[in-house]
Amino acid sequence: MSEQRLGNWMAAISFFLWGILPLYYQFLPNAATDELLAVRLVASVPCGLIIVLAITKRLPNLKALWADKYSLKLTFLGSLMMSISWAAFTWALTNDRVIDASLGFFISPLMMSALGVFVLGESLSLGKKVALSLAAIGISYQIIQYGQIPVIALLMAVFFTLYGWCKKKIRYDWSTCLFMEALVLTPFALSYLLFKEWSLGTESLHQGWQVFSLYMGAAPATLIPLVFYSIAIRLTTMSTVGLMQYIEPSIQFLIAIFLFGELFDQVKLVSFSFIWAGLLFIVLESLRTRHKLRKA
Repeated sequence: MSEQRLGNWMAAISFFLWGILPLYYQFLPNAATDELLAVRLVASVPCGLIIVLAITKRLPNLKALWADKYSLKLTFLGSLMMSISWAAFTWALTNDRVIDASLGFFISPLMMSALGVFVLGESLSLGKKVALSLAAIGISYQIIQYGQIPVIALLMAVFFTLYGWCKKKIRYDWSTCLFMEALVLTPFALSYLLFKEWSLGTESLHQGWQVFSLYMGAAPATLIPLVFYSIAIRLTTMSTVGLMQYIEPSIQFLIAIFLFGELFDQVKLVSFSFIWAGLLFIVLESLRTRHKLRKA
């Protein structure tokens, strides 16, 4: 199997695993999102260490990692951005709002394009311009009809985009970066759990070992798809990964409608239709570009 084909499979597997995550969180209905985030961060440290050992065959050199202050600051900032996005995502999954989570991941690539234009000064292709315009119309329609902003979807999309921007600038290798993202926030996560246990009492520690195991399991459930994703972006093209990322919200959308029975009314149908139409322009443009490159 060629490297690019292997990379394509790695990308497909990663987005498939992310797509079925709502099935895992159905075992944690109305979970305490703050504790879920804190426990995941703490549990991600040993999980990340195992990944580093499996890839590099040695322990990370913490002194050298600490000396790279530029990457360390960006890792802290990126981890914070990811935590906000992930908290919004898990709240949606544990509160019967999987469609909102799906919407967040559908518009996230468009947010990345907007970041490239307004922050990094990049130029947009015609397909992306059309996609951004249609997405803006779809979201605006939903805001007008419901009289409220889709906060969860926008939090997920905006902060995941900022996480990706930070991650592109970090100089650590991908496996070490995953480990460091958890490590830099672990002291805060542990302190928060101890404070909440002492002042109010934590839900995760007082509902039996089965529930606590599910809280802990959020770490590998999140990191395993990241491993496949990190391998994919090194073996295949970013355009291919970009197209495949729509596997995730598509699966989540189908799970929300057909397994969880979430409401998909006319307002959401119109809103999603605009976004899907925009994504179709990007897909067709990407396929056309790839076809031209193969012929050249």
